[in-house]
Amino acid sequence: MTVAIAGRLCAVRDDELSVDEAVKAVKRPDAGAIALFLGTVRDHNAGQAVTLLEYEAYRTMAEAEMGRVLDKLEDEFSGVRLAVVHRIGRLEVGDVAIICAASSAHRQQAFEAGRALIDRIKATVPIWKREHGPDGPHWIGWTDARA
Repeated sequence: MTVAIAGRLCAVRDDELSVDEAVKAVKRPDAGAIALFLGTVRDHNAGQAVTLLEYEAYRTMAEAEMGRVLDKLEDEFSGVRLAVVHRIGRLEVGDVAIICAASSAHRQQAFEAGRALIDRIKATVPIWKREHGPDGPHWIGWTDARA
């Protein structure tokens, strides 16, 4: 499912993500640079083996927050166009979990906006990650308040 917020690509999906779709969403005649970030599932974290990840999200809330992030960054980085797509569900090692794209007239601004985009998405969007490894599954970045 793709949600266009203010005409932009801003989505949470259950299926495989497309780099081509993200590039098309930000490509334009006045942009001399397109910067991409692909977040992939790696086979380790914090010294432990990882066999797969599960991402969960409150989809409408996540897409709304992603849209707010895009709005703020496009205000901060004049002339930048942004797109973001995050995958949820079961992902194997090597799968693409998130694509962030940024275009601008020059590369420095595209790189800076793309970096800010992934950093803010990770900090504010309600998407949760459950990591599987030899010791079983556990949630990343969450501590039970009762503990």
